[in-house]
Amino acid sequence: MNLLREKRTIAVMIGLYCRHHHGKGETLCTSCTSLLEYATRRIDSCKFGPHKPVCAKCTIHCYKSDMRQQVRQVMRFSGPRMLYRSPYLAICHIIDSWRKR
Repeated sequence: MNLLREKRTIAVMIGLYCRHHHGKGETLCTSCTSLLEYATRRIDSCKFGPHKPVCAKCTIHCYKSDMRQQVRQVMRFSGPRMLYRSPYLAICHIIDSWRKR
């Protein structure tokens, strides 16, 4: 899995969610910015490194429970919309989720 691509994917997903729910235009609101920073730190510090599975299939849950809940909300909203907004990232994420690690 490409870690840069995963960071870009989560950034696009949080951006979609923030624009729809918080309506701040092109910039993220403070809570979505902190969520993006947290998710990026978690991706950077993943013990699996470049062999990291998608978070939904990971055996280790490194997100705090409140942040995990926020990310789930973002993914539930943005996941289906990613095929229209950024089809390449969405398809890569789907393929990565099918891979066995």
